[in-house]
Amino acid sequence: MGLQAVDGPYPHWLLAAANGDQLRVVPERGGLVTGWVCGGQERLYFDADRFADPAKSVRGGIPVLFPICGNLPEGSYMLPQHGFARDLPWQLEELRDVAGLRLVLESNSQTLAAFPFSFRLSLDYRLEPSALEILATVEHGPESSGVMPFSLGLHPYFAVSSLQAATLEGLPERCLDHHQMAPASTADQLAQLPEGVDLLADQTGDSVRLVDAGSGQVISLELTAPLDLAVVWTEPPRSMVCLEPWTAPRGSLVTGDRRLELEPGQAMQLRCCYVCSEAG
Repeated sequence: MGLQAVDGPYPHWLLAAANGDQLRVVPERGGLVTGWVCGGQERLYFDADRFADPAKSVRGGIPVLFPICGNLPEGSYMLPQHGFARDLPWQLEELRDVAGLRLVLESNSQTLAAFPFSFRLSLDYRLEPSALEILATVEHGPESSGVMPFSLGLHPYFAVSSLQAATLEGLPERCLDHHQMAPASTADQLAQLPEGVDLLADQTGDSVRLVDAGSGQVISLELTAPLDLAVVWTEPPRSMVCLEPWTAPRGSLVTGDRRLELEPGQAMQLRCCYVCSEAG
């Protein structure tokens, strides 16, 4: 069916696959994917009332984190929390060979003032059977000088029947508690999902499962290095869990921890995939 413009309940573009799966996206609002229907069910949490006020940060969909994840120490790059990608307009293209779409963000005078590198970031969202594959390509412009450091992450909000019904599987025993910026027990952190958590796990496997006991639905995040750190975030009382792939922890542009770098003219691809299934 391809891409089509839709007016309500807010202006957006709709991509529909032959099997009924759908993506909804608002390019001018940070390249935000606002909806993902898979297997006849909406998988994403989206606060449409908050979205209607551009002065407020988004709560829902799949915000893009670039060129940093988290924040930076004072006195370094003058970048806002999670970078600028989620606040800027993107360009939209249809992927003709598959049921998918491409969102593109390129450097401009606004980005260069805070992050002095020429870049092109493209995100390909592909509707696969029972899955959403996301392929990011980061390009450093050949006209730039010096090495471009960056981090990349995604911040998807997944709807759950309740925070009490949500569990996560496949995380390592230890994690970083972002609230305290200190190591912590992953099990202890996950026990606090209904109270609110913000943790980062250095993923040792290749998949993390978000299980909703209330609905019997499972969403698995398949991780591929270097986009293989997993962040879990909840904000009660919202019935959602963010299961996020990051390339690096907070502050990596300054600390160098897992910092990615591109010479002028170089490009890098990063991949992750979300797979829907039923608990068994």
